[in-house]
Amino acid sequence: MAAATNGYTKLAAVPDLMGEYRAALGGMVPGLGALKKGSGAGGSGSGSGARSGAGAGGAGAREIPAERFEVHGVVPDTAHLAEYCRTTGLRFGEELPATYPYVLAFPLAIKVMNSKGFPFGAVGVVHLTNAIEQTRPLHVGEALDIRVRAENPRAHRAGMLIDMVTEITVPAEGDEVVWRQVSGFLGKGAKTEGLPAAADSTVKAAGEPAANPAFVRVTQDTISAYAEASGDKNPIHVSKVGAKAFGFPSTIAHGMWSAAAMLAGMEGLVPEAARFEVEFSKPVRLPSKVAFTADRDADGAGAAGVSTGGSTAVSATGSGWGLQLRSAKKPEVIHAVGRLEPLN
Repeated sequence: MAAATNGYTKLAAVPDLMGEYRAALGGMVPGLGALKKGSGAGGSGSGSGARSGAGAGGAGAREIPAERFEVHGVVPDTAHLAEYCRTTGLRFGEELPATYPYVLAFPLAIKVMNSKGFPFGAVGVVHLTNAIEQTRPLHVGEALDIRVRAENPRAHRAGMLIDMVTEITVPAEGDEVVWRQVSGFLGKGAKTEGLPAAADSTVKAAGEPAANPAFVRVTQDTISAYAEASGDKNPIHVSKVGAKAFGFPSTIAHGMWSAAAMLAGMEGLVPEAARFEVEFSKPVRLPSKVAFTADRDADGAGAAGVSTGGSTAVSATGSGWGLQLRSAKKPEVIHAVGRLEPLN
């Protein structure tokens, strides 16, 4: 570990995710460390909350006194990428799917949560929102510099909501941020005195879904395979006992599996420079059948359900798509709402 530069501590390699989880769990076991105030039982993709965009944060954002970390020269592993694509339905090729860098950077995010000064523990955090902006697709074989920080704490009805900001540059092209992500994480029960209020959830404002949904069956095998590919083996996703310990009647899908599955439904429609935002609502309990729809903006071709493998391009006028993932059995149950649009 090198000394901090520009506020970031440079690491020699991306941390081991399970090692970071063990460090987080150490704070919950008597004799192994103190539990951070406000860390509670929850899970990724298991609640509704405020919407955050990838353009949020930055200058003027309220800072969090936690460490920031960066790793240089990360080259995605082709075999790992192939397995990720297999478990999400995304196309495997020379371009990285827009959601894949989340997996690369997630261990750094957990390390930030484990650092001194972070306001709540990593165990039990709830992933409420995710917003990605890319100026162009990243490619297999490119060396990536990845940096992660936390900022923008605000009061949520269930605790404290923070933004985990991830930025990726390609050193061969200079310092321009090519891929940026803002992930909204909730620390249930964390103290919020003096913090501004989080924005209202957008889930309740979601309109009727488009016609002709694409249906996807989600099994425990699907999510266990994703857990292996992503490295995120949180027990709420892979263990019935672990899920019940955190208040879920059964295991649930990762929020970012749902996001990736939604993006997979837009294959052939994703602009090279794109913004992809998702807000998670009710968790996908396993096993389940989910219904995905995409509703094009009024200046485009009109509302339509989109099936995997669609080939119609997003119109050059800048129109985007409203996305929804619902329960196939109970369409009133919304798992996630999202938006995909060109980055102008």
